[in-house]
Amino acid sequence: METKKYSSYAEINHDLEILKLEKEIHYKKMLLSIDKTKESFLPSKPVLFVNDLYKKIFSGSLGTILKIAIPYAINWYINRKRGD
Repeated sequence: METKKYSSYAEINHDLEILKLEKEIHYKKMLLSIDKTKESFLPSKPVLFVNDLYKKIFSGSLGTILKIAIPYAINWYINRKRGD
């Protein structure tokens, strides 16, 4: 890389301003990339909705009954006799 020779302080300040703006652009791109990465790891809104719905259904007495009944129902379905 060739060394640039300046003839005035205005040229130096101009290049410094350009470098400052390039640095800020790269910083903003990095922040955007971090935000996109965070979004890719977070569950989407439908998943959060299903999770909230699950918590509402399985909380309280109905939830207790369902937590007991569902394994029995699955076990019955798996072990039922099939007609030949």
